[in-house]
This record gives sequence, C-alpha cells and structure tokens, in this order.
Amino acid sequence: MQAAWSPHDTRLILACAASLGVIVTLIGWLRVVPFLAILLGDIGLIIALGALLGGLVTESGAAARIVDAVVRDTRPGLLPWLVALAAMVIGLPLFFEVGLVIMIPVIFALAARAGLPVLRIAVPALAGLTTLHALVPPHPGPLIAIAALHADLGRTLGFGLLIAIPAAILAGPVYGNALAHHVVIGPMPIEPAPVAVPRRSLALSIAVILLPVALMLCRTLAKLGLLPVPVARTLDVVGEPVVALTLSVTFALVTLGWGMRNSGLGRVRAGETMRDSLAPIAVLLLTIGAGGGFKQVLVIAGISRTVAGIAAGTHMPVLVLAWLVAVLLRQATGSATVATTTTAGLLAPLLPGLHMSPDHVALLVLAIGAGSVFFCHVNDAGFWMVREFFALRLRQTLLVWSVLQTIVSVVGLAGASLLWWLTG
Repeated sequence: MQAAWSPHDTRLILACAASLGVIVTLIGWLRVVPFLAILLGDIGLIIALGALLGGLVTESGAAARIVDAVVRDTRPGLLPWLVALAAMVIGLPLFFEVGLVIMIPVIFALAARAGLPVLRIAVPALAGLTTLHALVPPHPGPLIAIAALHADLGRTLGFGLLIAIPAAILAGPVYGNALAHHVVIGPMPIEPAPVAVPRRSLALSIAVILLPVALMLCRTLAKLGLLPVPVARTLDVVGEPVVALTLSVTFALVTLGWGMRNSGLGRVRAGETMRDSLAPIAVLLLTIGAGGGFKQVLVIAGISRTVAGIAAGTHMPVLVLAWLVAVLLRQATGSATVATTTTAGLLAPLLPGLHMSPDHVALLVLAIGAGSVFFCHVNDAGFWMVREFFALRLRQTLLVWSVLQTIVSVVGLAGASLLWWLTG
C-alpha cells in the first residue's frame, strides 16, 4: 500500500521547486554556466569517442559529400525533405551544435539556388538534427538514460529511429512550409563560404557515419538467439558501445584521416582534428557530472518515493510521468542532458517494482528524451545559436526553435505510447 502523503513530502517538493528556481535564476538571469549553477565512467568515454568521429567526418569533407549527394539536381519542392534526410544522416554521429555549424552554409546556399524562403530549408535541417539528438543513441542524452535504466541499446536505437522519422517530418518539412509563410528573415549576417565538397567517396562517407549504428544493431541481433554461438558472441562484443565507437573512430582515422594516395587529411592534420574535437565536450562532460550530482541530492532526499507517491495518487502512466518530469526539468535547467540525467536517475529505483519488459524500458528512455526537448527557450544554448545564425528576433526564435522542439517532443511521446501499446 502506498504511504500517505506526509509533511516531509510537501517540504521536499517545495525544496525541489526552490532549488530549480535558483538554477533558473543563475542560468537565465545571471548567465552562470550550467555546470556551476547545478553544482563518468563509460558515458564520458562514449561521448569523447563520438566527438572524435564527428571531427574526422566533418574535417575530411565526408559530411559535406553526403549533403551534396542528397540535394544535387533536386526539384525545389523536394529539397526540404532531402535536407531533413541529410540532417538526420549527418546528425547520427555528431552533436547538434556541430551538425548545425556544418549545415548553416548549406542551408543558405540551397535556399538561394532554389529560390526558396530560408526557413523552408532551415527548419527541416534543425528538425533532423534535434530529433536525432533527443531520441537516437549514441547521442549523450539517450545514452545516459540507457545506462541509468539498464535499457537495451539496440532496442532503444531501433525504436528511436522509428519515432524520429515522423517527428522529423512533422517538425521539419511540414512545419517549415507553414512557418515560411508567416516568418520572413533577412539575408545571412555573414556571407557563407562556398560549400566545398572534397573528392571523397560517397560510399565511404556513408559507411563511416553508419558503421557505429550498424555495429550496435548487430549486438541486438546477437541477443535474439538466431545465430551460432561464436558469431553471436563476436557480434555482442563488437556491438558494445565503447567497442563499436572505438572501431568506428579507428576506421575513420585510417580511411578519412590517413587515407591512401594522399586522399586523406594526413597524419598531422588528422591528429590536430582529433585533439581539437575533444575541447568542446569538456563543458558537456562537466554538465553531465553536475546533473548527476544534482540528481543524487534529490534521490538521497527521498524524491523518488515522493514521485512514486504522486504517480500512484494520480494513476499517471509511467511513460507520461517520465516525459512530464523531463519537461519540467528541461524548463528549469535549459539543458536536455541535465533533464535526461536527472529524470532517468529519479525513475531508476522505481523500475524493479514495475516489472517492465525490455521493450518498455527502451520506450521509457525515449519518452524521457522526448520530454527533454519540450519548448526550449531562453535558457537553452541552442535557442541563442539559432537566433544568431539566422538573425531572428526573439518572437521569431520562439516560433522557429521552441515550437519546432515542442512538436518533436509531443510526437516523440505519442510514438513511444503507440509502440508501448503495440508491444504489449
């Protein structure tokens, strides 16, 4: 039987709300960096490997080669759809910020070439990038929730891709088409440099980006019991996230970095690229650690029991509860990573009593990821990146970025709920 609501629960909720209020004030008003305001095991290693892979893919021109292949000789009406596809492919191994920097010159060049409003191209690109960031490992948010809830990575990856496709379509080409009629933006503040596409094999470029995803999916295939034991064991090892990303970085270094017949970056430049790729993730890793510390304070204070009491009292489905907690934390902290880390940590102690199937645990991860991107506003770094890159006013940025992410969040919850019902 669920214990009655106590004065301690009330004080705990009020203290939690007060602490979140302090965080909002520090980040949103006083502009304190999230790490200081909130004051790593395999996750840190995975993020570092992902940064190395993203750096090699970007600097070598493989990312630009894929974008060029997708959009070349395309009718203007199809460009928003293909840009969304290209952004999703590019976004598989890259952080949102890196993917956005890659896509910016492409967005403006394509809009000018096709004679389309910039937002018809920009919104699909933003949707493709942010959907992958929220719902598909090996991005930090999903990986953190997977680790905390002991979810199966392959299942989460497969379900995440299924949900990401309709989310990117509705938040991208569909919303972008409607928005372009109401929001008109001026020329780019800084003239974009021409999009250079090195002489790079398209097949190789795609292979490098998709290799870690393929290896991780192999691990799930190995666990189905349909393969010979030696093969299954081998796939299980190579599909482990750290191993899969290590192999992928090595493959990218050999093919895109060193290359053959002087087609690669060269050993010196490849080494510099990898070193430079690690610097931007320092703040991310500190933020993840701080978010974990904040989560632990709440857990020690008994917030998990209180959350369980709220869930039992309202009879709220656990999937909706996970999404809602992530929404509230994202509004408070401005960080999807902190919202995901804290929500997953709060819900982890509840899972043994819920007797959830592996499919449902994977979908719970995705519900948290969806909630972590709901209506991102002025305390979100991505909000200001979008505003500055596209020279938007504050209201325009809310329409372009905040509403776009809300669409991704709601579709993500709806998709997870549908798959929850279908998987029984």
